[in-house]
Amino acid sequence: MSEAVVKDNQKPVLHALKLACSNCSLAELCLPFGLPDADLSQLDLLIDQRRSVRRGEHLYQAGTHFESLYAIRRGFFKTHALTEDGREQVTGFHMTGEIMGVDAISTDIHACHATALEDSEVCEIPFTRLENLIREIPALQRQFHRIMSREIVRDQSVMMLLGNMRAEERVAAFLLNLSQRNAARGYSASGFHLRMTREEIGSFMGLKLETVSRTFSKLQDEGYITVDKKRVDIIDMERLKALLSHCSPRNVL
Repeated sequence: MSEAVVKDNQKPVLHALKLACSNCSLAELCLPFGLPDADLSQLDLLIDQRRSVRRGEHLYQAGTHFESLYAIRRGFFKTHALTEDGREQVTGFHMTGEIMGVDAISTDIHACHATALEDSEVCEIPFTRLENLIREIPALQRQFHRIMSREIVRDQSVMMLLGNMRAEERVAAFLLNLSQRNAARGYSASGFHLRMTREEIGSFMGLKLETVSRTFSKLQDEGYITVDKKRVDIIDMERLKALLSHCSPRNVL
C-alpha cells in the first residue's frame, strides 16, 4: 500500500481523535493547535483515566497528598474548607471544562475539599506524567500556563468582590460569571439552574443567607432576573452589567 493511501486511511482516525479532544472537558489543556499527531496521541493516552463522582462525594479532601489534577468532563463541584470555628467556607465553584487541584501544586497537599454538587465525571491527570509531557510539548506548556494565570486572576477577582462590592453587585457579578461560563460551553447565557444552595452562594460571596435570598428577590422585583427555585433567567443582561459599571464583569470570579 502506498504512503499516500496510508495517510488517507489515517485521516478519519486522526480526525476522530481531534474531534474527541475538542468535545472533551479538557479542551483548554489538550487543544494546542498544530500539535504533531504523535504528540496528540500521547496526550490522549495521558488523560484517558475517567472517574465518576456521585453527588455529595469528595473528589479529594483537605490534607490529602496531591498526585493528580482533575478536569471536569461533566458535572459541577464546589471547593470548600473549614474555618477555625468549624464553619464551611466555600472557595469556588467549578463546572465542565475546568481544571481542579491546581492550588495544591506548590505544597503537594490539598488545602480544601472538592465535593460534587451533582453526579459528575472527571479525567484524572497524573501530575508527574503531565510535567514530563509538558517538557516535550511547548504548546501544552503554554496552555498550562494560561490555566495557572486564570486561577490567579480568579483569586484576585474574588478579593475585589469581597472587598468593594455591595450585595446587589456581588450577586450580579456571580450571575454574570455563570452566564459567561455557560456561554463559553455552548449553553444558554440567559437561563440556567443553580447547582449550589443560597447558603453556599452566601459563603462564597461573604454574605448571610438572608441577604442572598433578599438580594435575589430584589433583583427579581426590579426586573433584572426571574427566579423559580433554582432556575434563574436573566431578563435584562445590559442592566445587570450596568450594576458593575465600575469594574469589568469579564474579570469577576
